[in-house]
This record gives sequence, C-alpha cells and structure tokens, in this order.
Amino acid sequence: MKKKVVIIGSGFAGLSAASFMAKAGWDVSVLEKHDIPGGRARYMKADGFTFDMGPSWYWMPDVFERFFDQFGKKVSDYYQLKRLDPSYRVYYPDGPVDIPADFLELQSLFNSIEPGSGKQLEKFLAEAAYKYEVGIKKLVFKPGQSFTEFIDIDLVKGLFKLDVFRSMKSHVTKYFTHPKLVELMEFPVLFLGALPEHTPALYSLMNYADIKGGTWYPEGGMYQIVQGMHDLAVELGVQFYFEQNVKEIVVDNNTAKQVRATSTNGTETLYEADVIIGGADYHHIETKLLPAASRTYTDAYWDKRVMAPGCLLYYVGLNKKIKNIQHHTLFFDTSFAVHGKEIYTTKEWPTDPLFYVSATSVTDASLAPEGCENIFVLIPVATGLENDTVELRDRYFDKIIKRMEKHFGQEIKDSVIYKKSFAHTDFISEYNAFKGNAYGLANTLLQTAVLKPACRSKKVKNLFYTGQLTVPGPGVPPSLISGEVVAGEVVKAFGGKS
Repeated sequence: MKKKVVIIGSGFAGLSAASFMAKAGWDVSVLEKHDIPGGRARYMKADGFTFDMGPSWYWMPDVFERFFDQFGKKVSDYYQLKRLDPSYRVYYPDGPVDIPADFLELQSLFNSIEPGSGKQLEKFLAEAAYKYEVGIKKLVFKPGQSFTEFIDIDLVKGLFKLDVFRSMKSHVTKYFTHPKLVELMEFPVLFLGALPEHTPALYSLMNYADIKGGTWYPEGGMYQIVQGMHDLAVELGVQFYFEQNVKEIVVDNNTAKQVRATSTNGTETLYEADVIIGGADYHHIETKLLPAASRTYTDAYWDKRVMAPGCLLYYVGLNKKIKNIQHHTLFFDTSFAVHGKEIYTTKEWPTDPLFYVSATSVTDASLAPEGCENIFVLIPVATGLENDTVELRDRYFDKIIKRMEKHFGQEIKDSVIYKKSFAHTDFISEYNAFKGNAYGLANTLLQTAVLKPACRSKKVKNLFYTGQLTVPGPGVPPSLISGEVVAGEVVKAFGGKS
C-alpha cells in the first residue's frame, strides 16, 4: 500500500512538492484554502479583465525547464513563452530608460550613462555567472539541515568568489559609480528582502538571471505556470481538495497523524497521513495548527526574523490604451535610499515610494476587453504595518496615478473602470501571512541556508515545510526548488518507490 502524504497549500512550492512526491510513488493529497490552485499566484477575473494576483516576473527559465524535464515534460507542453524586449523600462527623475534584451545594446546603454561601464558590466556578469552556476547547483538545492552539507570541494575552493561575506552594495559600487546604474544593478535584490548593504553579494546572481537569462512572459499570464504545474500533478495522480481551510495538525507521540480541515460549507474532514508537508505560511502552521509542545520555534524567535517587503497592490482596469507603455515599468523617480530605509529600518508607510507597474495587456490583448488596458501596480512596503485603511490605500493610489500621468503624459485616473487593492490585512486574511509578508524572509547572511527555519520539524518527526519562509527563500524559481528539496528529504527519511 502506498504511503500517504498530505500537503497543505497549493502555491508553487506545494505544487512542486506534490509532483515530486507522486513521482516517488506516494499517495498525494493537496489541501487548498481557495477554490483554485496557486496560493499567492492566483488569478482574478473582473469586468472582462484577467489579473495575475501575485508574481509577475518570469526570470530563470532554466529552473522551470529543469522542473518539467524531471517528469519527461517540457515547458512548451503546458505554456508558451515570449521574451520581452525591452526587458523593462525604468523611469528616473530625468526620464525613462529602456533596458534592451540584447547584451551589446545594453552595454551601449551603460556606456552612454557612464563611459566604460559596458566593459565593467561584462566583468560584473562574468563573476555573476560563476555565482549563478555554483550557487544554484551547490547552495540552492541544499536542504539546510546541517553545515556539513556545504563541505564541498567546489564550494570551499570558490568560497570567496561566491562573495558570501561582502555586501551587494559594496560589490556593485566596485564596478559602477553612476546612481542610475547602481540602482539598476541593486533593484533585483530589493525584493529579496533587505537593503543592498545587508544582502550578500552572492545575489548578484540575480543580475545574471535578469540580463543573461532574460525577462519572459508566459502567454495567457503567470497563472499558466500554475495551471501547467497543476495539470502535471493531476497527470501524476495527485488529488486536490479545494476550499479546505486547515484548522489543526493532530499530533500523537511526536508524530503527525491527521490534518483537520473545514470546508466553506462547514463540513469537517480528517485527512490521514504518514507525512505532512506544510506549503502554507510556516509561522501560521507552527503557531496556529500545532499544539505548543510540538512547535520548533518560539514567538521570540519569529519576532526577531528579518522580513522581506510586504506589498500594497492595485489591480486596475482602464477603458483605453496607454500610449508608449511597456509590459514592465519601474518608477525610480524618487529616492531609492529613503524608501529603502522606510521599508527596512524605520518600518513605516512610505512618504514618496518607488513602485512597479505591469501592463500585461500590452503583450497579451486577451487579458483585457478590446481597447482597454490591464494594469497591476505594486508598492513595496514594510511588513507589520498598522492603519491599513481604505483611505490610506486611496491616498497612495492617487499619489502614484499622478506620477504615472506625469511620466506618460496622458490622463489615467478618469479612465479607471475597475480597481481593487490588496495589502497587509489581505495577505493575513487570504494567506495567513506572518506580519502580512508578501515575499517571506529577507535573504540576509544570518538567514541563509542552515540559518533559515528548518524544512523539517525538530519536534514532529514526520512534519516538513516548503515555501518562502524556509530553504532556499523567496521567489517563484526558489519555490519550485523548495518543493523538490523537501520531497527529497521526505523520501530520504521515509522512502519511495525503488
């Protein structure tokens, strides 16, 4: 008889873990609070518009190809990709800069901003390529259970080349001096959850992913990845149970025996399990679903965690097309340093925030009614903020729309025919997110690998964790890897088919 694993949550990490567990010969059940898979990567339809509710950047296509390849599949079996060119646009105080997909064009752009920086970019990316290859292969796929995992000849020989002990800021400024280029090279780590001066320079591998790997778009939207992963899991025999709100993990003699869930109509169900994998918010599972004696970490431990940013999001439908808008646009027209300090140091609502706009309908007309525009707006904010009110959200919306109108040179606000916001309180109510986090834990040196919350419970012998609060960290590709890593740990401990 097959061993049973119950996976709580169907985000990217949960979907990944489900497929790997099914491949290993387990009977897999996935419990999902919402009525569709995806977790934070759900989609929403409203008034003819289709919005991806969470992730909107498709980087590191090799990670997705690797995932599907392990099941004898290709990305193209489930969705089609288009490389964006320009990759994205950045608005600085003095105007826009498009980031070309072609590397030689990008070097020319760099040289036009800072003479000689095109050659510096080549050197920078040569180092970043090493970090990407070694970091992904030797670090990211480690379960983080023991420091002995990192006793590897390649890692030891290349330790200093990996730049684990130097900050991203000092690394970037070694190569570039112009503020525009410094901000451009620092921006990928902003969503890793710490200021560049507190993020290991190892993460320049993200610049390699950006520039060399490219920025892509899955036709139909980011949810097509979720749909593809769900379809694969179903092909492998995974059972999905939607609208199941998990209330308790029943523990007996340090062993998780059952998962108790309540459906939207109030029906309670007990799911038997030989192993449980928590793909929902780690903190929520520990503090709300387990008895106190079965928790690995104290409240004091959690309160000391450094969190990646939260988000203030807007899903906006316009009754007209915006002229000269790109698929991805970054607004760096205010102070990078001030906003960063407000996110990570003073932890307050930002005074004049940087923000990001995704206009998927620029690339994919199917996501908006004819002649309309689909706009997704993201403002990074601190976690744990209070006073998340309708009035505050409306005030920020007015502020950023004015800035968009100024840069685009056209009216926007009067063309809004649909608007929905999503922020701190929604992340908590919808995803049980610790402190309303959007991206999980910050990737600081002291929260890397073994120093993250463990992917295996230290108190409950058959309880494991996957997702953005454990190894390897936040982001869509790391979530796919997280599911694979935890499945490997389960099979190592409890076996799989021969």
